[in-house]
Amino acid sequence: MFPTLAVMILLPTLAALVVALIPKRRSELVYPLALALSFVPLAMVLYVLWAFEVGVPGFQFTQQVLWYEPLGISWHVGVDGISLLLLVLTAILFPISIAASKSVEKNQKMYMVAMLLLETGMLGVFVALDLLLFFAFFEITLVPMYLLIGIWGSGNRVYAAVKFFLYTALGSALMLTGIIWLGSITGTFNFTQILDVSLTSTQQSWLFLGFGIAFAVKVPIFPFHTWLPDAHTEAPTAGSILLAGVLLKLGAYGFIRFNLTLFPDAAVRFAPWLAALAVIGIIYGAAVAIVQPDLKRLVAYSSVSHLGFIILGIFAMTSQGLTGGVIQMVNHGLSTGALFLLVGMIYERRHTRQISDYGGIAKVMPIFGGLFLFSVFASAGLPGLNGFIGEFKILLGSYLRFPVAAVLAATGVILAAIYLLWAYERVFTGPIVHKENKKLLDLDKREIMIVAPLAILILFLGIYPKPALDRIEPAVDEVLQRIEQTTSYTVPHFGMPDDLVNMGVGE
Repeated sequence: MFPTLAVMILLPTLAALVVALIPKRRSELVYPLALALSFVPLAMVLYVLWAFEVGVPGFQFTQQVLWYEPLGISWHVGVDGISLLLLVLTAILFPISIAASKSVEKNQKMYMVAMLLLETGMLGVFVALDLLLFFAFFEITLVPMYLLIGIWGSGNRVYAAVKFFLYTALGSALMLTGIIWLGSITGTFNFTQILDVSLTSTQQSWLFLGFGIAFAVKVPIFPFHTWLPDAHTEAPTAGSILLAGVLLKLGAYGFIRFNLTLFPDAAVRFAPWLAALAVIGIIYGAAVAIVQPDLKRLVAYSSVSHLGFIILGIFAMTSQGLTGGVIQMVNHGLSTGALFLLVGMIYERRHTRQISDYGGIAKVMPIFGGLFLFSVFASAGLPGLNGFIGEFKILLGSYLRFPVAAVLAATGVILAAIYLLWAYERVFTGPIVHKENKKLLDLDKREIMIVAPLAILILFLGIYPKPALDRIEPAVDEVLQRIEQTTSYTVPHFGMPDDLVNMGVGE
C-alpha cells in the first residue's frame, strides 16, 4: 500500500530542505518557490479527502512500521473523521499564510523554512497513532512557532515567544511523563492497542490530568490562556493565522483523541469542571475583548472566547456537542484566520493596530471593509455562515447535559456580536478623522485572491455543512460508544423535528 500519510507529512520537510538550499544570490526565488511547494501537501491532503470512505468510523490510510519491538514503538499513522477536516484546514491555511508573507524581508529563507517545518509537525499530530510519535510531532510545532514569534514578531516579541515556549514546554513535560507511565502500564505506546487495556480509576485520573494540562495550555483553557494574547499580538500575520487556525486546535484534538478515548471514566468525572472552565473562558474572553484598544488583541481575546465553545462541546460528551466541537475547530480556523489576515493587511498600510487611529476607512477601502464585515459576521455566528452550525450544535448538545452552562455560554454569542460589530463601527464607519487614512489603498488583486479561499469556505460550510458532518459524525459516535461501553455514563439524546435532522443539526 502506498504510504499516503507518510508522504503527506514529509512533503513540507522536503520543501523546507529545497528552500534552504537556495543560494543567497538567488534569494528572489525563496518566496515564489516556498509558495509553490506549499501547494504540494495540499494536493496530497485533498486526495485523502477525496478517497476517504464516508460513513466508516475507524481509521483509514493506516500504516504501521515497527521501530523498537521491546517498547512497542512504531511509525503508526491513520486518519478518521475527526482528524480529516483538521488536515484539510491545515493544508489550506499554509499556502494562504505563505502568500501573505511576501513583505517579510528579514532572513526570508529562514522564515519560509520555519513555516514549512511547522506544517510537518501540525500534519503529523493529526494522524499519529503512536503516543511517542504524537509527542514528537506535538513538540516539532513548538520550535518553528517560537522562532516565528521571537524573530519576525513585533514589539515585545521576545517576551511573547519565551512565554509561549515556557507555558507549552511545561505542559508537554507533564504529557511526556504521562505517556511514559502509560507505556509502562500497558507495555505499548500504540494507541489502538492501549484501547484494549483496562486502567484503574486512579490511573485514569492521573493520566487524564497529565495529558489534560498539556492540552489545556495548548488550547488554551482559562486560566492557562495568558500566553495567547501576547503571542497573537506580537506574532507576524502568518504566525497569528496558523496559531489561531491550527496550533490551538492541537489541544482540543488531543482532548478528544486521548482524554476522552483512553481515559473515559476520568473524562466523565472531570467533565463538569472542564465545562465550567469553558464557560468562564467564553464570558471572560468576550468581556476582555470588548475593552481592547488594539484591534489584533481584540481578535486574540475573541479566540479565547470561541475556543471555550469548542471545549464545552467536547466535554458535553453528546453527539451534537462533540460533533459541533469538531466542526467548530475548522470554522474558527477559517473565520479567525481571515480576521487576522485582514488585520495584517491594514497594519502593513498604517503600521498601527490601535482602533482609535482609524475611523471611516470603508470610504477608501470598500472591498477591505466588506470582507472584514463578512468575517466578523462569520465569527459572530450569523446564520448562513460557518460559525452558526458549530455553535448551534455545541449549545444544543451541551444543554442536554449541562443546561445552566449552555445558557451561560449563549451569552458569549451576544457578547461576540457586541465587541466585533463595535470594533467594525469604530474602524470603518463615520468620518475620516486622521488624514493618513485618506490615502489608504484598497486591497489589490493578489490580496483579494489570498482572502477569497477563506471567504468561499466560510460561505460553503455555512450553507451546506452536510459533507463535513457526514465525515465527522461516525468517528464521534465511535468515541461516545466507547465511553458508554467502558463507564456507567449514558449519552443523552432527545428527538428533533425531521427538518432539522435533514439539515444536519440533530441525529
